Amino acid sequence: MDKYGLIGYPLGHSFSVTYFNEKFQSENIDAEYVNFEIPRIEDFPEVVTENINLCGLNVTIPYKEQVIPYLDELDPDTAKIGAVNVIKIIRQGKAKVKLVGYNSDIIGFTQSIEPLLQPHHTKALLLGTGGASKAVYHGLANLGIESRYVSRSKRDAETLTYADLTPEVMAEHTIIVNCTPVGMYPKVDFCPDIPYEQLTPQHLLYDLLYNPNETLFMKKGRAQGATVKNGLEMLLLQAFAAWEIWHR
Repeated sequence: MDKYGLIGYPLGHSFSVTYFNEKFQSENIDAEYVNFEIPRIEDFPEVVTENINLCGLNVTIPYKEQVIPYLDELDPDTAKIGAVNVIKIIRQGKAKVKLVGYNSDIIGFTQSIEPLLQPHHTKALLLGTGGASKAVYHGLANLGIESRYVSRSKRDAETLTYADLTPEVMAEHTIIVNCTPVGMYPKVDFCPDIPYEQLTPQHLLYDLLYNPNETLFMKKGRAQGATVKNGLEMLLLQAFAAWEIWHR
């Protein structure tokens, strides 16, 4: 039986396990999907060597960037992003294994946001600077949209802090993407610290979170007339893209 799985720490109840095992059952695929909760990235090679029927992996926090040195190859988009969430395992004989890294977040995000884009959506603010925000940055660049990262502290000349979000900056950047965990269940009474009163019906707020269904970030945006969307569709699309990567 083929095996697929997820590496990360901690994992708890993961969407991927449920999604893929239901897929295998409904489509009569002789495979299983399991969680590999590894406390340190140094344990990663053991996962590959001990599971000889392992064909593919998803990667989640905190290993999307840390796993890269263990891989043999990255696809071109993924190399630009510098974060991996899908690994294709190619077994070349008994001992030889080739590990290729991909990023299906960029595929899921791009396909999900594209139908919402209007001609005035030319610049974006990305809240957070982790692996997910890098995928969003390059996904938007592929759509011709210029982005700037927003962080709690000043990192470089290009990165803004929340204190830099003046009315002028907010008016110019009509796409705002929350790439942070702020507002995720159970801490549903929290939201990123942006000036919500500066939002207008011209703004599009996209939250990568999907639990709760409508975050406080989205609620505050909707109250100002902005278009809002959560990350559930992106999650489904990136899972579908992962399956395609494993089987091409």
